[in-house]
Amino acid sequence: MSKRIAIKTLLAENQPRLSVKVCGWVRSVRRAKEVSFIALNDGSCFASLQLVVEPQLLADLPQGLGTGACLSVRGELIASPAEGQSWELQVAEVELLGGVDEAFPLQKKRHSFEFLRSIAHLRPRSNSFGAVFRMRSQLSFAVHQFFHQRNFVHVHTPIITANDCEGAGEMFRVTTLDPQQPPQIEAKVDWSEDFFGARTGLTVSGQLQGELFATAFSDIYTFGPTFRAENSNTSRHASEFWMIEPEMAFCDLAGNCDLAEDFLRHMVGYTLEHCAEDLDFFDQRIEKGLINKLQGLYKAEFHRVSYTRAVEQLQTAGQNFEFPVNWGSDLQSEHERYLTEKIYAGPVFVTDYPKEIKAFYMRDNDDGKTVAAMDLLVPRVGEIIGGSQREERFARLQQKMAAQGIAEGDLDWYLDIRRWGSCPHAGFGLGFERLLMYLTGMENIRDVIPFPRTPGHADF
Repeated sequence: MSKRIAIKTLLAENQPRLSVKVCGWVRSVRRAKEVSFIALNDGSCFASLQLVVEPQLLADLPQGLGTGACLSVRGELIASPAEGQSWELQVAEVELLGGVDEAFPLQKKRHSFEFLRSIAHLRPRSNSFGAVFRMRSQLSFAVHQFFHQRNFVHVHTPIITANDCEGAGEMFRVTTLDPQQPPQIEAKVDWSEDFFGARTGLTVSGQLQGELFATAFSDIYTFGPTFRAENSNTSRHASEFWMIEPEMAFCDLAGNCDLAEDFLRHMVGYTLEHCAEDLDFFDQRIEKGLINKLQGLYKAEFHRVSYTRAVEQLQTAGQNFEFPVNWGSDLQSEHERYLTEKIYAGPVFVTDYPKEIKAFYMRDNDDGKTVAAMDLLVPRVGEIIGGSQREERFARLQQKMAAQGIAEGDLDWYLDIRRWGSCPHAGFGLGFERLLMYLTGMENIRDVIPFPRTPGHADF
């Protein structure tokens, strides 16, 4: 079997080719008496290759040629006289690898995203999702490229864990115990009889384990699946998603902000440079002005303001917010967007949040009221990155855990890295799907992950 050539490669050619083999799926068929035109796409790029086919070649095919059919063709790559395309394939041989019938659900050129979610197994063949998942692949590479260039060590943290990093109790339980009759001690489930000998669940974050490796390798990052058993059906929540979480030893909050800024700027710049064709589609069909938005963010100054100062600015803005702005309460999306769109007209780091609304592992500031936390807010979205300097002081971390009712025995290994050879360290987390939504203009998280897992939906 001769080797096929990707359509992306052919469309980038600078001279004709006498004999090439192409395989792909039919996007459209236009039949005429003297010649037929087929648009063939193999997923390697957004554009399709036009096939010019004599009627007799199609007449010899079995039934099933139509939108969605799979073809293998051989022919001559020639300059195309048609506007908008450089090359077309003058077909000499055609083979129908997989036919279709009238029930194939992607017959129309435009379908709603809601309909396409109902056929998630076929939606990658559509223009919109072809573009989404090519960009997802490209940007996955860009994540690793960024950290590799900075000598970060990539760590695979566990998916199954006995620790709830966020402390919200929204973990999916992992167990082999009989759900109807689990072993019990004093009317409570005896988790020592379970497979791992302890109560375990799917991870909500790789941060805590990442901190362990940072105290050995200095700079590390994790990039893997995380899970939240939160019964939420919003357009921004999924039960399974991917998180990017760097952790840096010998780093404070300012250094953490520096890396977050560099990282987001790198991802935006990579998108503009390497995803132009798909990005142009999103700019035209999904979010008008998307490219200008990304170019603006790439060049923008990243402002920094304390939470206390941000609250003062919001309270004196003269804006009637749905949720009142009070010191000690978390900022709502409307507050975050007002800061980025009206007050700073660009991205802004909000730092030093009240300790009562942040996690136990965040470092206490000297004022006794706040912790060294940061959120990066961007226009039109609000928070896109969240992180902190970690509490590296053994006694202080013990106190914080006790105050929040966290048993030391559950996190003795976490305390150990403060007990022996502790150092200042910091890190942040970025939801990969949230980033993809921002970079593509897609408005629903279900549309930037191949097979979305949400309450009531776990198909395939």
